[in-house]
Amino acid sequence: MIIRGGVNYVDKGMTASLMAMHLQSEIIAINNENITGFDKIGYQRQDPVVSSFTEFIGVHGLSKSTDDQVGRIIVSENPLDCAIATKGYFQTMDKDGIKVTRDGRFKLDNQGNLLTLQDAQVLSNAGMPIQLPFVPEKLEDIKINEKGEIRVFNHKTLKQEFAGTIGVVDSNGRLVSRPDIKQKFNEYSNVSLQNEFLGMMPVIRNFEANRQMFLIQNQNLTKVISQLGSAN
Repeated sequence: MIIRGGVNYVDKGMTASLMAMHLQSEIIAINNENITGFDKIGYQRQDPVVSSFTEFIGVHGLSKSTDDQVGRIIVSENPLDCAIATKGYFQTMDKDGIKVTRDGRFKLDNQGNLLTLQDAQVLSNAGMPIQLPFVPEKLEDIKINEKGEIRVFNHKTLKQEFAGTIGVVDSNGRLVSRPDIKQKFNEYSNVSLQNEFLGMMPVIRNFEANRQMFLIQNQNLTKVISQLGSAN
């Protein structure tokens, strides 16, 4: 603050506090997103990444990175539930194009197409939608091995018929040679609630410290303006 027959407000201190509070609010929101995703199948936690220029550009210097570590793998009763026990993603395709997911809860339609719960088509390692040669009498007739190879038991021929191989790709879109797919398992998030709460505590303390600094600076500015007004 500079006084030369008036008040020229220098906003660096208050602006810095506001920018810091905004940044810390966004970091807390990322932590809350992780906590909310704790029980979600296929959810991967997000890490806040603060750039070295954040001091000058504020929240625009904040980004997120995905933690691709494998989450908690838990037994399921559905024969079409699959979990990837290594890093990688299932490839799916819908009207918006090709997407990747760790959520392996699949289903069949009446044409034998393998679909996600959102009705997207599950793609093979050749990039084509997977369609079974016939719709089995029961889902237990479908067997999926660790390579993602799907076979269906034909009660007429008493043989296992090959139906395709589920495609698993890495974050760069390259096929994973050993996907280690677990049939009748679901992978829940890789979020540790304890770590999320512990990580949030210093951010909250920083937010409160910047809030106090902002209030102090605001009070001082108000006081100076009031004194100048009374002097006139």
